[in-house]
Amino acid sequence: MTLKEQCARRRSVRKYSDKEVSDQLLNSLFEAAGRTQTMGNLQLYSVVVTRSEEMKKRLSPLHFCQPMVTEAPVVLTVCADFHRTVAWCECRKAEPGYSNFLSFVNAAIDALLFTQTFCNLAEEQGLGLCYLGTTVYQPEQIIETLRLPRLVMPLATLSLGWPAEEPALSDRLPVASFVHQETYHDYSASDIDRFYRAKEALPENKHFVEINAKETLAQIFTDIRYTKADNEAMSEGFLKALRRQGFLDEI
Repeated sequence: MTLKEQCARRRSVRKYSDKEVSDQLLNSLFEAAGRTQTMGNLQLYSVVVTRSEEMKKRLSPLHFCQPMVTEAPVVLTVCADFHRTVAWCECRKAEPGYSNFLSFVNAAIDALLFTQTFCNLAEEQGLGLCYLGTTVYQPEQIIETLRLPRLVMPLATLSLGWPAEEPALSDRLPVASFVHQETYHDYSASDIDRFYRAKEALPENKHFVEINAKETLAQIFTDIRYTKADNEAMSEGFLKALRRQGFLDEI
C-alpha cells in the first residue's frame, strides 16, 4: 500500500489487543522517524515512552481519563526539547540563547513533524494509534509527572498498540476548502455552505446537534466542545507552563 493510500484509510484506533509492541519495533520506528525534517538539523524533540500500568494511571486523569491511555500497551509523549541542545552547547564552550518564544516555536514544529512521520511509519507496520489533543490542556501536571526539565514542553501524546477495532473513517473537508492558489482567498457565505454541507448533513452530526438542543453543528464546537472560557483558561495554563519551562524568559 502506498503512503497516499494509507493516509486515505487512516483511522484513530482507541482499542488494542494484548499483543506486545516490542522495543525493537518501537526503536526502529523512532530511528526512521528521526530522519524527518528538522530545523538546523538539531532534532529539537524528545519522546517519553510510558509502558508501566502505574505511570499510565498517573497520566490518565491529565487526559480526561480517556480509556485508551490505560488500555494501550504504549503511550508516547512527544515534547519540544531545547534542553538537550543547550546542554550540548554548554559542554562545547558555546553560549546558547534559546530561552525565548521563537525557540519554542522551532522546537514545537520539529516535534510535530517528528510525530506525524512516526504516525505514518507506525501505521505502515499495522499498528493503531490515537492522537490525544489533551496534552496541551494540563501541561504543568504532565511536566511534573514525567519530570520534564527546563526547556522541555509536552506537545503531543499518542496511544499505540495493535488494533482491536476498525472504526469508521471520520469525515474530512474537501481539498478546495483549505488549499489557496497564489494568495489566501477569504471565504464567502456560499463557500462555507459548499465546504461544510456534507459534514453538517452526516446523520451522526445531525443527531449530535439534536441531543444537545443546538441549532447548528458549529454551536456544538463553540458552546460545548471548545468554549471561549475553556480556551482562555487553558491558554493561561499553557503560557504559565512555557514560563515555568524557560521559553518566555526574555518576554
